[in-house]
Amino acid sequence: MALVRWGLKRQNFHPLRRRRSLLLKLTVVVISVLLFCEYFIYYLVIFQCHWPEVKTLAPGSRQEPVLKTMFLADTHLLGEIRGHWLDKLRREWQMERAFQTAVWLLQPEVVFILGDIFDEGKWSTAQAWADDVQRFQKMFRHGSHVQLKVVIGNHDIGFHYQMSKHRIKRFEKVFSSERLFSLKGVNFVMVNSVAMEGDGCSICSEAEAELREISRKLNCSREQVRGSSQCEDEQRLPSSAPVLLQHYPLYRASDANCSGEDAAPAGERNIPFKEKYDVLSQEASRKLLWWFRPRLVLSGHTHSACEVLHPGGAPEVSVPSFSWRNRNNPSFIMGSLTSREYALSKCYLPFEDTVLTMYGVAAGFLVVLTLAHFEHLHSSFLFGWKLCRIHKRR
Repeated sequence: MALVRWGLKRQNFHPLRRRRSLLLKLTVVVISVLLFCEYFIYYLVIFQCHWPEVKTLAPGSRQEPVLKTMFLADTHLLGEIRGHWLDKLRREWQMERAFQTAVWLLQPEVVFILGDIFDEGKWSTAQAWADDVQRFQKMFRHGSHVQLKVVIGNHDIGFHYQMSKHRIKRFEKVFSSERLFSLKGVNFVMVNSVAMEGDGCSICSEAEAELREISRKLNCSREQVRGSSQCEDEQRLPSSAPVLLQHYPLYRASDANCSGEDAAPAGERNIPFKEKYDVLSQEASRKLLWWFRPRLVLSGHTHSACEVLHPGGAPEVSVPSFSWRNRNNPSFIMGSLTSREYALSKCYLPFEDTVLTMYGVAAGFLVVLTLAHFEHLHSSFLFGWKLCRIHKRR
């Protein structure tokens, strides 16, 4: 009889203790997985990225300062029309954590975003625009030691047939109308590529006139034109060839010659690009290359990576999208630049399918853990039932 009572007490006590143990285990697993997948994984992945080294000058020559620059593109913050709340929460958290981790670990001096900051800037209302800007400023917040520069994209102000002076001014009020930026002897020219339509529209004409003036200033700073009458009393800029930054890529027929794990899918690389929609027109591309003779061009828009060598030897790097919404393996470009040299490297962010796989494995582990608990619970009830049967027989 005593044995039966002891068995019944043990039966009642063990399920309660095991239930508490199960809840503790489930809580620890869930919190650990969430912290790793939503926070620590960004540090683990981005910690592996390093600034590229520029070529060193000959021994004894003066060492030039190196400018550490990050280039990212196509963040596409969702708006009130097409933005599902879960999509916003998931993808915007990913970009926020990636950006904040990269800035903290890598300590860049300048960050450039190459257009399409927003997904619905081309049709958002004043209130929706204000809400989107507020979210952007929270996600891409940075200290005073970092300068953030933004290039206009077609989703920010609309394609050529959609853009208006109101949308451009609204964008520039938040992000500045600056087109020429110089730091540590490096010149950057930021182009509104949407306005490079070449049809003589008022916005396009003003944009081209502004670029021609910037070209004149840069040429005046180069040795071969100093002393020219058109350069008298002109403020001297660094004499280095500029880095051209824009949203649309310069003209190329397709992505057929692009390669790498973050290039366009193989089935899409041979699809011809449409001028003034996928890439700049041949005419606009020739103008920019002639005006600026850039030593490097960086662009976005395609959401995929590509490296192209244009006539005259100007290399162009298309920067992939920074968002999981546009690709599974987002990345950004790290650039070490001096007035004469530059070196680029790519830093990948955590892959979305890797994070989803981790969640799937964790969910499976939780199911196994829960089933194992109920199996133990079932065994304890069987033990008590057998003891009761033994007692009745006696």
